[in-house]
Amino acid sequence: MQVRSGRTRFSWGTSLAIGLLVPAIVIPLCLVILNSLMVDGQFDPLTALGVVLAPGVASVLSNTLLLGLLVVAGATAIAFPMAYLAAKTELGEKRWLDVVIIIPFMTPPYIGSMGWILFMQPRGFLEELAPWTAALTPQFFSLGGLVTIMSFHLYPFLYLMLRNSIQRIGQGYEEAGALHGAGFGYRLRRIVIPLLFGSYLMGALLVFVKTIAEFGTPATFGRKIGFYVLTTEIHRLTSSWPIDFGKATALASILLTASLTVWYLQSVMSRKFRYQTLGGKGLRTRPSRLRLLGKSLSWGYVGIVLLLSIGVPYFSIIVASLQKLRGNGLAWGNFTLDHYARLLSWGSPGFKALTNSIGLALLAATFAAVIGTFLALQIRGSATKGQKTTDLFSLLPNTVPGIVIAVGLVLFWNAKWMPIPLYNTYGMAVLTYVVFFLPYTVQYVKASFSQLDDKLFQAGRVYGGTDWYIFRRIALPLLLPGIVAGWMMTFTISARELVASLMLLPPSMHVSATYIFSQFEQGEVSMGMAMAVLTVSLTTIILVIMNQLESYRK
Repeated sequence: MQVRSGRTRFSWGTSLAIGLLVPAIVIPLCLVILNSLMVDGQFDPLTALGVVLAPGVASVLSNTLLLGLLVVAGATAIAFPMAYLAAKTELGEKRWLDVVIIIPFMTPPYIGSMGWILFMQPRGFLEELAPWTAALTPQFFSLGGLVTIMSFHLYPFLYLMLRNSIQRIGQGYEEAGALHGAGFGYRLRRIVIPLLFGSYLMGALLVFVKTIAEFGTPATFGRKIGFYVLTTEIHRLTSSWPIDFGKATALASILLTASLTVWYLQSVMSRKFRYQTLGGKGLRTRPSRLRLLGKSLSWGYVGIVLLLSIGVPYFSIIVASLQKLRGNGLAWGNFTLDHYARLLSWGSPGFKALTNSIGLALLAATFAAVIGTFLALQIRGSATKGQKTTDLFSLLPNTVPGIVIAVGLVLFWNAKWMPIPLYNTYGMAVLTYVVFFLPYTVQYVKASFSQLDDKLFQAGRVYGGTDWYIFRRIALPLLLPGIVAGWMMTFTISARELVASLMLLPPSMHVSATYIFSQFEQGEVSMGMAMAVLTVSLTTIILVIMNQLESYRK
């Protein structure tokens, strides 16, 4: 973790960084690809193609691609009007709006999906609130309902990208169009959308990747309607009898190839469709002041989006967690806190699952913060091949679907030749979480490190400071905000992670995510939803405390 760029020290640090990443990330992914090309111990490069052409698999693959395209379309329809209103009108002055819009993206997908199921199912909360919808609610349980749930979960990602891009388009472009007689529709079609195309394409491709890599919503809602995708099929093949790792790795390699191809297209398109909208004259923007009708329609649209993306799932989750008997519905006497009391009682299965989650998340976040900081210091400006290789390997978990990494880790740590008995232990879960979420710390620390001037370190050496002293007294305090941000992100997501927990935890061990999933599957909905509320609340409280401590430090 040196700040000096001496060749010997750099070579040692880079070698150690690559030595950590290769067995943790690269080898497991290579094993997935290798196993997909093997049949009964014999190399067969046509195996993956044979799996794709097998009965039933082609439909799963087409389902995955169709779902990705439909969710991109749905997220676009939701995000673009929101982004335009926030960037071009007075609605953008409401800073709280951005915070609220991010809530669906920060909500675990499987929890949001369960909320929608409870709300829309026959005799669900919607029918209780509006009995006349009884004939309509069953229609929701279709591909359209699955696309709706996933679109409302992922639209914030596209919204933030589009809003920032629209804000970078100065007022002068549209004023020039208006000066030449162009109406609003013409300016939107010929000026705004072409300038946005590159940013939109990047965001749309990322939403597509996140959709095809998603496990939680297809595993809950998709399985309920009989719509199977690659992630759910891979999980079934590795967790249900008869287990077929050969077929699972073939599907995983297909999913890996699709994801990497989309990431490559994203990088190519971002270079091709790039327009400079900021120049030496600066950026001039003036939010439009809406009239009463426009303001009513705009806030009405925002309200509907927030109601459907936040209100529906969280209403269902909270109400279900408080119900004594689900059959008694929303009657006043049908609410209790007993489910929370049972979960928090010492030694109960729910309490053990909750403490397991917090413990694993704390360990994973701490290890990821230390390792990620070390990697970021080695990467620095990615000036050499070793630094670029380290950067590439460290970001792989962000580009590869989590279930593919999980399959690779199972193959690697459960291999007969593996001398370290880590598989099926507590440590395996920690390692998996660290691998999954390491890129967050690396990216945050890299961003912080790029803002530091080398003169700071040179001044420390002029006054006789050693490398360790310079790192401890100069670099570390300035990098701490990035480290804390990476720690918080890793902790939050680790505490709610589902797919890695389902595949890699010991059979007798539960965390909050697997507890919620199992309770929902077994019909103990109230207990599962109570755990969901506790998990989201605890992680939010810890994030608030960490943010407060960081503000005091500043």
